[in-house]
Amino acid sequence: MDRKRSRHLGAEERPSGLTRRSMLALSSTAVLAAALPYGRAQSLSLPLAAEGASVSPVMEKLSAYMSAAAERAVPGEVQEKAQEHIADTLAAIISGSRLTPGRAALKFARAYGGQPVATVIASNLLLGSIEAAMTNAMMAHADETDDSHGPSHAHLGCAVIPAALAAGEQFGISGSHFVRAVTLGYDVGARFAMTLGGERYENESHRSTHSIATIFGAAAAAGCAARLDARQMRILLGYAAQQCSGLTSWRRDTDHIQKAFVFGGMTARSGVSSALLVQAGWTGVEDLLSGKDNFFQAFDPQADPASLIDGLGERYEIARSDIKKWAVGSPIQAILDALAGLLQEHPFDADQVKRVTVRLAPPEMITVNNRAMPDICAQHMVAVMLLDKTVSFAAAHDKARMQDSAVLRERAKVELVPDPKLSVFLPTRAAKVEVTLSGGTQLSKEIDAVRGTAKNPMSRDEVAAKSRDLMSSVLGADKSGELIGKVLALGQLKEIKELRPLLQTS
Repeated sequence: MDRKRSRHLGAEERPSGLTRRSMLALSSTAVLAAALPYGRAQSLSLPLAAEGASVSPVMEKLSAYMSAAAERAVPGEVQEKAQEHIADTLAAIISGSRLTPGRAALKFARAYGGQPVATVIASNLLLGSIEAAMTNAMMAHADETDDSHGPSHAHLGCAVIPAALAAGEQFGISGSHFVRAVTLGYDVGARFAMTLGGERYENESHRSTHSIATIFGAAAAAGCAARLDARQMRILLGYAAQQCSGLTSWRRDTDHIQKAFVFGGMTARSGVSSALLVQAGWTGVEDLLSGKDNFFQAFDPQADPASLIDGLGERYEIARSDIKKWAVGSPIQAILDALAGLLQEHPFDADQVKRVTVRLAPPEMITVNNRAMPDICAQHMVAVMLLDKTVSFAAAHDKARMQDSAVLRERAKVELVPDPKLSVFLPTRAAKVEVTLSGGTQLSKEIDAVRGTAKNPMSRDEVAAKSRDLMSSVLGADKSGELIGKVLALGQLKEIKELRPLLQTS
């Protein structure tokens, strides 16, 4: 082809011999390919349909459900559960503001600035909704106080609730709308991680389910606050998928800062960003679940996309989420429950204890075995409980105490043993604690329904008491009590911004 002809063809250039008739024939086969599963189209050597040409039934149902969430009332018991999780997460943010990751987040927020749109909790700052969501989410997972969802192997509240709050303030939503956005975030986020396989997927892939679940959850919650329609919700999920990241290398983070970013800060930021981009008119691929180079091809080709809509509107994942009684890592909850039960049933002192054997399911050992952070080190937390007869928030975060001679003496008595029999309870947390006293007495207790889980839920009063304990040192007792009261009656708030004066400090 000579240069003159090449210039005339430009972007419209077609291979030699490709006529208008052959182009039409290829278009017809592309339509046929679009009706076939991706693998089948490949086997027939047919060209794939153009991106965005069709939307799968799963995506149609999921996006329709998401777009209707802003106006759809949730059952009364789900509303109550959501309000309790919101109170618990706000308490985690407020207490987390005084921990190392929280201080780092606030330092960044003060230096970065931003438009005064959304509340930065436990401060006097107002930032843009993206920055506020990230900062609050970092504080929410500044330690192990926040809630968790066993089936997805994720901490959903630390990202979903900051995302819903920040976007909700920007768009002026009501308390009821806020609850619906949070509930949707738990439903969508949990299902993405469960569809991949939850904890099994994380251990095999080295990708963090804690970030996979929360980016989709945060995006869904923020999209609900922005009242995105079904098509926009589909595009929203596409932008969330493009930002889906996070490695299990967070387990090596001894300061909890990068861990807080992976679990909450990164995903809340990305989720709110996705919602605002789409709300501003950005377009994109409408179905990340099917077609060429889709989400499941990238993350797990064996996963069944239909799991995303299993029980949608009937099973609410926030109702299957756990509120922690103890401010420690999830696998330690059952250990402390068991040891607290033994101390109540057969009181004994630390100097009477000869040996403590703790049995956990093997996958749980990875997270809590001889860790450098006090609140996720099982041996250390057992030693603290032997001495204190309980584990307070302050004790769980006292890193210096890990070198205390009295604690080290008790810790030397503790042995963690992997017990495959306990794996049958997963993803439910379970543990068996065996205490041998110096006189030869053997005590044993097994826990498979930790306090605060769906099988053994905390009461509203217990949730309020935990929240008050975490908030009071920062906000004061009176302000904390008023905030908890308003959160546990969110349906009465005309606008979520009414919480701002109670959430902030001077």
